Amino acid sequence: MPERPPEPPEREPPEEKDHPFLRMLSGLFTFFFVLACLVIGVFYFVRVQLDQPGPLDTSTVVVVPKGEGVTAIAERLERDGVIADRRIFMTSILYFMYLKGYGSLKAGEYEVAKHATMRDVLDTLVEGKSIEHKITLPEGLTSQQIVERLREHPQLTGEIAEIPPEGTLLPDTYRFGSDDSRKNIIERMKSAQQKFLAKMWEERHPDIMINSPEEALVLASIVEKETGKADERPHVASVFHNRLKKKMRLQSDPTIIYGLFGGSGMRDHPITREELDRETPFNTYKIDGLPPTPIANPGRAAIEAVLKPAKSDYLYFCADGTGGHAFATTLAEHNKNVARWREIEREIRARQAEEAAAAAAAAAAATDPAAVTPGVTGAPADPAATDPANPAPVAATAGAEAQASARPPADANTQPAPVQGPAVPMPRRKPQP
Repeated sequence: MPERPPEPPEREPPEEKDHPFLRMLSGLFTFFFVLACLVIGVFYFVRVQLDQPGPLDTSTVVVVPKGEGVTAIAERLERDGVIADRRIFMTSILYFMYLKGYGSLKAGEYEVAKHATMRDVLDTLVEGKSIEHKITLPEGLTSQQIVERLREHPQLTGEIAEIPPEGTLLPDTYRFGSDDSRKNIIERMKSAQQKFLAKMWEERHPDIMINSPEEALVLASIVEKETGKADERPHVASVFHNRLKKKMRLQSDPTIIYGLFGGSGMRDHPITREELDRETPFNTYKIDGLPPTPIANPGRAAIEAVLKPAKSDYLYFCADGTGGHAFATTLAEHNKNVARWREIEREIRARQAEEAAAAAAAAAAATDPAAVTPGVTGAPADPAATDPANPAPVAATAGAEAQASARPPADANTQPAPVQGPAVPMPRRKPQP
């Protein structure tokens, strides 16, 4: 009898699958949970970064032009070193301005404090409290003179403990807030000078007779004091470079004045022969090479002229009577320029005497008509012009000092003796550390 076939194995009942809607809910829940965690993490990170001290080492001024968009403003702030990351700044703007209704960024000029946080910067730009004050510190002032001007400004606060080293301040117009301090302006001037000098040093001409940025400041301060004309500075700088190459002394009048009076700038008479012959560490008629320190604080144009001088063979220059200078390559040519300047000086002296006499006569007529003596046109003599023991020197590179004073030398009828470079070689200065 045939055997009965075996029973088929029992099958496990199929698992019940989740409903598609439930699976969708589960996926959405997971997605939003991860998204929420991500948003919280980003929010926390941005908030921490928003309150971190900023990269500014000194306070600075931020200019927001009219019509500039939020993205452009953020990029400008990052480029100027005011904020560390424009993306975080943009994120904070999106949150505070568009979600919280915080306000909008306003155009203007703003002071940003040292190490200001991104929150501080955002608050400043939203509040729109622009700078109200400014101070202009011209090129060529000594550090002592700059400190004196800062002390005289009524809107500045605080004291300056010591005079900064000569040449370390960049002359310019500086804007500041109502509660800003004098020390802060000094720090900004130092920082601006360091940044500009470093930039120009990288772009310097390779064949200049300057071995370090410090030496560049020394020579730039001399150029600054020699001429106030922008188009002349590269040529004046070339004269000094050429003299250094030929181991000639610089023979610059402003170095005599600084050696005698220092940073005070005090001088009430033309340079005398005795002052020219006086030994000081700054008198470039007596020393070889550059003075030990700058004699003033040079501006951007003077620094650039020294590091990018004009190409010339000039070795001399003197005032030409028009506010500028006449340049020469030979001593004979220079002596002709000096003789021409002497004629101009005599004309200036005669005109000043006539004007003084006319003014004195007018004043006398106004007070006492009977005291006027007809035909008298003379004026009191200049003591310096009649004292043979106090003659004025003639500089091989007569500069802006004599010209600015508009006073002739002690003996305008005396032809100047030629001034040449030293007979002994001039040692090159070593770069300062």
